[in-house]
Order: sequence, then C-alpha cells, then structure tokens
Amino acid sequence: MNQEKIGKFIASCRKKQKLTQEQLAGKLNITYKAVSKWETGKGLPDASIMKDLCNILKITVNELLSGELIDKNSCDKSAEIKLLEMLKQKEEYEKKLLFIEILLGSLCVLPLITSTIIVGFVEMEEWLSTVIILTSLIPLLVALPFAIRIEQTVGYYVCKHCNHKYIPTFKSVFFAMHLGRTRYMKCPECNKYSWNKKVTSGGNGND
Repeated sequence: MNQEKIGKFIASCRKKQKLTQEQLAGKLNITYKAVSKWETGKGLPDASIMKDLCNILKITVNELLSGELIDKNSCDKSAEIKLLEMLKQKEEYEKKLLFIEILLGSLCVLPLITSTIIVGFVEMEEWLSTVIILTSLIPLLVALPFAIRIEQTVGYYVCKHCNHKYIPTFKSVFFAMHLGRTRYMKCPECNKYSWNKKVTSGGNGND
C-alpha cells in the first residue's frame, strides 16, 4: 500500500466533505495529530476505526486502501470485508508480539535484579557473588536476541530526516543506541543518522 497516496486521498475526501482535521478527528474520537499523520503518509488508520472513517468520507475500504475512487460496479463487498478483517488480525498479531517482547525482557531482567539485591545485602565470598551475578545474566543473554528480532520485524522504522519507512537489519537494531523502541540508526534512503521511531502497521509510534 502506498501510504502517501492514501494520505493525499484522505485529505482530498475530507476537504470534499468540508471537514477540518479537527472536525474529522472529533467524529472519530481521536486527536487531530493522528489525522495529520495519515494525510502526510506517516501512518494508516487503525482497522478498528477504518470503517467509520470510510462512512464519514463516503468512500469504501477498498477505495481508502487503494488511495483512489473505484468503479462501484467492480467493487467486491466480500473482498472489502476480508481485507478489513485481515488488517485487524495483523494489528492484533503485532500487538501480541510487542507484548511478548516486553514480557520477555521483564522476566529476564528480574533474576539480575534479584541477584544484585542478594549480593548487596548478604555477606559472601567475592567469587560466589561473581558466580551469582554471572548466572543471573544467562536468561537475559539468551532472550535478548529473540526480543530484538521481534522489534526488528514488527512494523517499520521512520527516518527523522526524510520520513522514509524501512525495516532495518537485525545487526543494525542490535548495535544501535536506543530509548525505548526509538533507535539511533542510519537511514538506507538518505544515509543520515537520526533517532528513528518504531511504528506499527496501524501507524502508532512505540517509544
């Protein structure tokens, strides 16, 4: 799907209905910033509100995702329903994966925190405290590659300089400095380094 084309189409349909971004956002119970993201091609409407958006703009889901008006005679209603359901399933799947990533990271950090507290408050020989700390690091070291693989493959990153959307290599994500899921990486399009935000298919940033 061409998000920029879809964004321009949404803006055109909104203006055709004589609505401002704020008015459209109000009808959907979202912020106008979300509408602005759609219209600038930086995200797509969530599947949960896509049908309502289409009703307001007086277009079909097929037309929305195509970024243009489609001949009504060639519009397959069943295909539209299946497409919408597919988008919902994809969004739910991505949310579950990101939740697993958080859960995995939390569970693996817990042994390290626990062992650090034990070593700090219980008197023991230095070699024993070292063994306890190193042992507590094993779950984290094992789970870390899996957590990063989830983050790398779910959704995409957006370059702060040129707004290019891309899926980086595992290596670039693994070694990149990060704040949450925003990572300092080189954009493959403009070749500039910046703090690139992780965005899911629904257009939501995940910091």
